[in-house]
Amino acid sequence: MFGLFNSDPTKKLQKEYERKLEQAMHAARNGDMRANASLTEEAEALRAEIEKHKKK
Repeated sequence: MFGLFNSDPTKKLQKEYERKLEQAMHAARNGDMRANASLTEEAEALRAEIEKHKKK
């Protein structure tokens, strides 16, 4: 009954993942490859976390 009001942690992680990828894309377009690599690495860590939640 009260499960309806619980938020899904994967949705929040998915939004953060997409935001990081977009930031990485903008960094690459601006020529900042270090920021691109860093943001992509953070996004991949979030993707791994999402996959871990999906397996539960």
